[in-house]
Amino acid sequence: MANEMIKGARVLLECLSRLGIEEIFGYPGGAVIPIYDELYSFKNIKHYFARHEQGAVHEADGYARSSGKVGVCLATSGPGATNLVTGIMTAHMDSIPLLAITGQVSSSLLGKDAFQESDILGITVPITKMNYLVQDLKDLPRILREAYYIASTGRPGPVLVDIPRDIQLQEISYKEFEELYKTPFHLEGYNPVYEGHKGQIKTAIKMIKEAKKPLILAGAGILKANAWDELKEFAEKTNTPVASTLLGLGSFSANHELFLGMIGMHGLTTANYAAAEADLVIAAGMRFDDRVTGNPKKFIENAKIIHIDIDPAEIGKNKMIDVPIVGDLKNVLNDLLEKTPKISHVDWLKTIKKWKKDYSLIYRKTEDDRLLPQEILSEINKITKGEVIVSTDVGQHQMWAAQYLTFENPHSIITSGGAGTMGFGLPAAIGAQVANPNKKVLAIVGDGGFQMTFEELMMLKQYNLPVKVFIINNSYLGMVRQWQELFHNKRYSSVDLSINPDFIKIGEAYGIKSIQLKNKKDLKKHLKKILESNEPILVDCIVEKEENVYPMIPAGKDVSCLVGKRGVLEDE
Repeated sequence: MANEMIKGARVLLECLSRLGIEEIFGYPGGAVIPIYDELYSFKNIKHYFARHEQGAVHEADGYARSSGKVGVCLATSGPGATNLVTGIMTAHMDSIPLLAITGQVSSSLLGKDAFQESDILGITVPITKMNYLVQDLKDLPRILREAYYIASTGRPGPVLVDIPRDIQLQEISYKEFEELYKTPFHLEGYNPVYEGHKGQIKTAIKMIKEAKKPLILAGAGILKANAWDELKEFAEKTNTPVASTLLGLGSFSANHELFLGMIGMHGLTTANYAAAEADLVIAAGMRFDDRVTGNPKKFIENAKIIHIDIDPAEIGKNKMIDVPIVGDLKNVLNDLLEKTPKISHVDWLKTIKKWKKDYSLIYRKTEDDRLLPQEILSEINKITKGEVIVSTDVGQHQMWAAQYLTFENPHSIITSGGAGTMGFGLPAAIGAQVANPNKKVLAIVGDGGFQMTFEELMMLKQYNLPVKVFIINNSYLGMVRQWQELFHNKRYSSVDLSINPDFIKIGEAYGIKSIQLKNKKDLKKHLKKILESNEPILVDCIVEKEENVYPMIPAGKDVSCLVGKRGVLEDE
């Protein structure tokens, strides 16, 4: 076998197999036919045939978010590669470990505007952690190992590898491949810091001991560092309440007495009030983005800030910090646990408890049988008790899901945060179901975003993936309409979706069982059976058209501008 000659396409798949890749999401095309030809013989790598390249990259993303593994997608050159761009940007904004492999025209045609040629490297430079154009087959084993390492270490992120068709067809001996694969590589300048600075940790511990009103802001970094146990132990030891960013949900049990819920524009009132009142904030793996801070000058203006993050570029970028700690959260929290004594904050927790009681979420009651989105999500939550993986699209339903669903486990909410990508929910749920075949996966999507990627329903049928797809159908681009109502004098420009297609017929056309819920009676009759079913189901939920998401802090404002403190305006 040592003298056997193998093609570049097989080298690619051999490397992926050795790196532990078992699933790939892709869409074939001319520039990747050699890879698909070799893939035919790799029984240990299962290829999931997406119906659009954007679907493939979101599926790989959902796979990665729900498993902590590297997600892999494969596309051809030109439009195939450029169709990945939105999904690569989505992964980049949320620091998701992703390996995007694209075919490219043959090396001799590069730069000549050949058929289906695009400079995918130039296009993706701003939205990848690293990208490569393979120019020599002998570099491919090193490049793939580097790409995997970069994607999965430090602050994770997407890496793209572009492979010309002639490189895929070139041959080297199996012996030479083995030698190349085993050759150590060194990445000049890439050296993530995993241990926190001892002096900064000592200073942080002193501040923690002196604080009277401490608060932990838990971000997605907790999940990426597998540090949820350490977070729980530290919060309990120091009696420090925990608020979460959208992407940090699931890092701390939603039913824990110290948990305050999501913070930010549509966060819970208790979480936002706690941030305003705190005298010390421990920001753990979050980046102070604008949907959390509103007006950054006014956000947590009364508190000293300890910021823990593995990426030094995030510290001080959006908010001035008192104690920066660069390092892996699991290691830093263990260091803090070792030296921090047990602390009691009786008065502070009493205040928190009162806020929780005074500002618990409610939704208005309709006088007739009309369904409200909050009601549907609340009923889903009662049945599933937080023991599901939920993927969402972007918009009002996303915020209601964050508010009304309880996330008990890590990696249990799959949602686009930084990019806010419509069309994400369904394909991401597919990826999550592939990664977690024994768990129940729900896709909560809007009628707008669903129409961007609903072709991926075919994958539910083809691979018998029991995802339950709930369309929160208000016949509007809901969040845009809400902003037009509140800030643009109800000038509803280009948001009316009343000409929506018949989603039931669409589901049935793809061979998916489809049910419409039009009122409370339907909800009571069908919901439990839907959630207990072992088959894919599409659920078209007809809801109140002009319901708004509250609480809300308008963009660029501070907590003093918060409205709808309990979820409705009538309580003001």
